[in-house]
Amino acid sequence: MSEHKTSQEPSEIIMTDLYQSAAKIYIRRIRGYFRNLRFFGGMFLFAAYFGTLWLSWGDRQAVLFDLPQRQFHIFGVTFWPQDFILLSWALIISAFALFFITVFAGRVFCGYTCPQSVFTWVFLFIEEKTEGKRNARIKLDRQGLSGLKILRKAAKHLLWVLVALATAITFVGYFVPIKELLADLAQLSAGGWVIFWIAFFTLATYGNAGWLREQVCIYMCPYARFQSVMFDRDTLIVSYDAARGESRGARRRNDDPAKLGLGDCIDCDLCVQVCPTGIDIRDGLQYECIGCAACVDACDSVMEKMGYDTGLVRYTTENKLEGIQSSLMRPRLLAYAAALVLMTIAFALVLIARVPIELDIIRDRGALHKMTSDGLIQNSYLLKIANMTEQPQTFVISVDGLSGLAFRSSQRVQVPGGDAVTVPTLLVLPADLNRLPTSKIYFSITGEEDPKLATTEESRFFGPANF
Repeated sequence: MSEHKTSQEPSEIIMTDLYQSAAKIYIRRIRGYFRNLRFFGGMFLFAAYFGTLWLSWGDRQAVLFDLPQRQFHIFGVTFWPQDFILLSWALIISAFALFFITVFAGRVFCGYTCPQSVFTWVFLFIEEKTEGKRNARIKLDRQGLSGLKILRKAAKHLLWVLVALATAITFVGYFVPIKELLADLAQLSAGGWVIFWIAFFTLATYGNAGWLREQVCIYMCPYARFQSVMFDRDTLIVSYDAARGESRGARRRNDDPAKLGLGDCIDCDLCVQVCPTGIDIRDGLQYECIGCAACVDACDSVMEKMGYDTGLVRYTTENKLEGIQSSLMRPRLLAYAAALVLMTIAFALVLIARVPIELDIIRDRGALHKMTSDGLIQNSYLLKIANMTEQPQTFVISVDGLSGLAFRSSQRVQVPGGDAVTVPTLLVLPADLNRLPTSKIYFSITGEEDPKLATTEESRFFGPANF
């Protein structure tokens, strides 16, 4: 009598890690039109970042954010904490500019101007010069430890640290005058906070551009997550033309792909090898794509060698790929453009109309009013006058709003450039001219040398309740 199994054998248990270490991406450098755009754009950004703080404006650094003095110098204009509303405007304008660019052409900001991408390309250039091209780097990492390997790795990391250190010193130099900063570092007399921030930004640059690289773009950057919400079928994105490229397959240069039943893609994987985030653009739109177009340059170079038309991988829209008419000028894009233009114009007008002085009025809280021995009603005020220009200014104080008001204090005050003074001010009014317990009055200050420097603030004059 045969024995039958009444239960199944337990299936094999497969263990998986909750976190799998990211495989190192060995990026191959490629030349081409879009690579040149990234190169020259990156050089411009580097020149602006490292060069701007060496420009002088008068007797100071042209761009300096002086936190202890709460003054932010940008060429000939000095901004104070009171001007932070302008910073809010600038951030909102930048956000709408990013929205507009994203709707129009996807993540081109990431691929061409994002600091993470720019510094990553620089660090990759150093890696190639010290360890060799892509295949050489793969071979070097697979080799056992040797003197040559240690030398190449040490040279790479040393150059990375030097670039990161220069970046950190430059950043801190926008907050501490760069010449003073370098002198203090040379004399080993820099303060503790200065050393801390230099070390922090050195480590951040070295870690982000040298080690994390694409992981910052994929996992840490929030832009990668919400960009897809802003895409539509008419957004310009880097895409693979599957209708033209499939089926993929290797062939000789002079072979006719149609006879072989193949498309134009020769399946060389060059587009994957040059991708800084390690994706295959042929798999369709992916949030990891930063729109750098390295794969476009790589594919075009192969197409030219094969004698095919370029553009198998190109900037295009989903509608165009499907043979549907595509429109770049669409309502959402026009709305972002209109909002961006209007906000920029409004911001420019606010800057033009900005008066670089400020007047704050503080009343004497101890006594609303006081009767003097000569029968006058007296009110006391503290006028805080801030001169946000670079030159000392003499201001004339005046008051309006109540007939008969007179000063019992000086009406002229000198305020140094980039400074503020507090002026005790006394106003008196004949008792027979007092009609109400409280009246609106308006203090004004006007520049003696420059009448355009003028501002007015409202206050109150108090008198007896019963008269």
